[in-house]
Amino acid sequence: MRKLRIVRADPAGNITLFVLTPVEKAQCAAVAAELMKIGELKAEQVGFVFPNGHMEMEAGEFCGNASRAYGYLLAKQQGLTGRHTMHLSVSGCDHPIAVTVDMDAGTSEAEMPLPRFVRPVNVDGTAGTLVHLGGIAHLVVQGVTPSREFFEKAEPLFEKEPGLEAYGVCFLAGERMTPLVKVPEAGTLVFEGSCGSGTLASAIALSEGHEGRFSAALTQPAGTVCASVTRQAGAVVAASIGGAVTLGEPFEVTI
Repeated sequence: MRKLRIVRADPAGNITLFVLTPVEKAQCAAVAAELMKIGELKAEQVGFVFPNGHMEMEAGEFCGNASRAYGYLLAKQQGLTGRHTMHLSVSGCDHPIAVTVDMDAGTSEAEMPLPRFVRPVNVDGTAGTLVHLGGIAHLVVQGVTPSREFFEKAEPLFEKEPGLEAYGVCFLAGERMTPLVKVPEAGTLVFEGSCGSGTLASAIALSEGHEGRFSAALTQPAGTVCASVTRQAGAVVAASIGGAVTLGEPFEVTI
């Protein structure tokens, strides 16, 4: 049995637990699995705050919503007000990312990794766009009823890509998006309240054929996340996501 000090964050409904008690990297996935079994926490994912300030997701993946919530948490811990930009070390990204918080508005925006590739694909007769963001990839489809059955049909696409810590299917219907995300190491497949990287992948898919800045605000089951993409000569050269963040008070959990 061990006691962990936890903060519950709500970045647009994508409930994230931040573990403030130091946990060895090799134990993160197992600890996250135990925390996610606690039904009353209603957690969709877990991030671990290391003593050096680095934030590590449960399986080493990159998570945009967790990254922007982590920036908001640090700003709150420091008693900041107003608008501030910080550069944070987070898992799944090879450089510190810029996070801009507005403590008065209750929002946070995070720089996002640029896609390694954007590829048209077909799953069971349905056209979609596969967006590889490094440690995480998403298939974006339109007009498909969200289901685990469709996810299973799409899963071989991801299994062909080495090094993915997480992957998901983003089901688009107009300005609504339903994300279904799997983290294999943690053994989870979750219809998330919202998904930052999924929002970005959707914006990238929707911005095909556009030049310059393209923005999309996608309403998801538990909140709205905004994504902005800048294209030059067709290539994505800048990307970010933003939206509301709320934080609970720290508490202890025994697992």
